[in-house]
Amino acid sequence: MERGCLTLDLEVFELFSIIGTIAFAMSGAVVAMEEKYDILGVFILALVTAFGGGVIRNVLIGIPVATLWNQGLFLKIGVIAAAVAFILPLKWIRHWRRMEAFFDAIGLSAFAIQGALYATHMNHPVTVVMVAACLTGMGGGMIRDLLAGRKPLVLHDEIYAVWAMLAGLVIGLGWFISSIELLALFFIVIILRMFSVYYKWKLPRRTLQKMN
Repeated sequence: MERGCLTLDLEVFELFSIIGTIAFAMSGAVVAMEEKYDILGVFILALVTAFGGGVIRNVLIGIPVATLWNQGLFLKIGVIAAAVAFILPLKWIRHWRRMEAFFDAIGLSAFAIQGALYATHMNHPVTVVMVAACLTGMGGGMIRDLLAGRKPLVLHDEIYAVWAMLAGLVIGLGWFISSIELLALFFIVIILRMFSVYYKWKLPRRTLQKMN
């Protein structure tokens, strides 16, 4: 996740973005520990999860990748979150994982809206805005899973990417412009994501594997 052209002037939104960064960084760290990575692997996976989506988005919409290094506050937050995850007692980590979906929803919503705002600021069409929102919200998690040797969770778990794309669509169409409207969208995406987790909403799927 990266800051820049974010139009919201609400400090609370920045707070949610920080929470999202912490959640994504800790998620990457926990996955690394599950895969028995060493401490370097823990920090790499944590930072990739927190910032990977923003880097991919920047490449897509033409923002210099080097702008990542201007995000000193969030980089520090990501490193601290990874360090905390590494030293936490196992029972605390298990407790945190029960709340993981909620904090992940916060991160998804904040970063998807942020990615959409970046793209609209550069006058990209709606389709690009949707892709930017999607990549910013879920790109880091996909890279994390690939580096961990797993199938990307966001492509086979409960509905996930759809909510990021929805945020990009309504912002790209200009339906949510003001700070209040964007804050409302922030909570709407969180609620929809949690509904999809609780009720296990899934997109239609087919498999070529034979059922036993």
